[in-house]
Amino acid sequence: MAEIPGLPPPRPIPLKERAALVFVARARLDVEDGAFVAVDAEGVRIVIPVGGLACLLLEPGTRVSHAAAALAARAGTLLVWVGEGAVRLYSAGRPGGARADKLLWQARIALDDAARLRVVRKMYALRFGEAAPQRRSIDQLRGIEGVRVRESYALLARQHGVAWRRRAYDVADWEAGDLPNRCLSAATACLHGLTEAAVLAAGYSPAIGFLHTGKPLSFVYDIADLWKLETVVPEAFRIAGQAAKGRLDMAPERAVRLACRDAFRRTKLLERIIPGIEEVLAAGELPRPEPPPEAAGPAFADPEEGP
Repeated sequence: MAEIPGLPPPRPIPLKERAALVFVARARLDVEDGAFVAVDAEGVRIVIPVGGLACLLLEPGTRVSHAAAALAARAGTLLVWVGEGAVRLYSAGRPGGARADKLLWQARIALDDAARLRVVRKMYALRFGEAAPQRRSIDQLRGIEGVRVRESYALLARQHGVAWRRRAYDVADWEAGDLPNRCLSAATACLHGLTEAAVLAAGYSPAIGFLHTGKPLSFVYDIADLWKLETVVPEAFRIAGQAAKGRLDMAPERAVRLACRDAFRRTKLLERIIPGIEEVLAAGELPRPEPPPEAAGPAFADPEEGP
C-alpha cells in the first residue's frame, strides 16, 4: 500500500476481500522501504501486508511508529490496542471514511423508541432464526436473549466435555479466569475487533447501540452478537474441551485465535457484516438520509455487485 512517486496512491482493498485479523505482541511496528514491518526483540523483521488486513490487534509490548499508524490509516486497516490475551480492549484507531449521513441515520433510529424496538426485534430474529416474542420491551428482550445465550453456553460445554459454571472473568487478572472463560474472552475479542473494523469502515458509530447502551462499543457488541453463537463461541468451547483433555500443542488462547480466523474465513463473515448492519438498521423503518453533495466518499467502498 506504499505510495510510489509519480504514480497515484493505490486504491485500498475492499473490506470483504481482506484477511480478517492478525495479533501482534512484543514487537515494534514501523515502515521500511514503504512496507509495514514488525520488529521483535531479536531484531527479526516480519513484513505484514497491512493493506490486506481488516484489523491488527496489538497486545502488550507493542510499539507503533507514527509512520506505521499513518500507513494503516491510508490502507484502511484498523489498529486495536488490547490487553494480554485480548481480554480487554483499550483503544482503537480509525480506518477512515466515517460518513455523517450514515451516523446521523443510526442516531435518529436510536433516539426513536419505536424504531429502536423494531431494530432490536430484527436483531433477535437474525440471531436466533425466529421472530421475537410479541409485546416485549427492550429490557425484556435483553433478558430473554441472556437466558438463551446462557443455555447455549451450557449446551456447548456438555457437547465438548467442558466443566462450565457461568460466564465470569476478572479484566484485571487474566490468569484468574478458568479455562473456558479465557477461551471465550479471547474468541469474543477477535470477533469484536473484526466487527469494529467493519462498523467504522461503513461509517457508523461504535458507541450508538440499540440493545447494548452506554459503552464505547455498544453497537459493536450489538452487531457482533448476530454471529457470535455461529462463529466464535463453538470454537471457544471446542478448544477448551481439547485443552482439558491435554490434546493441544499450544496455548489455548492462541489455538482459539487460529480457530476464529478459520471460522471467519469459512463463514465469509467479512462479506456479511456490513450488509447485516444495513439490514438491521433498515428494520427501524426510518428514511435513510441522502449524503450532501460535498460529502467525502468512503475510504474504501466495496464495489457494487453486478446483476
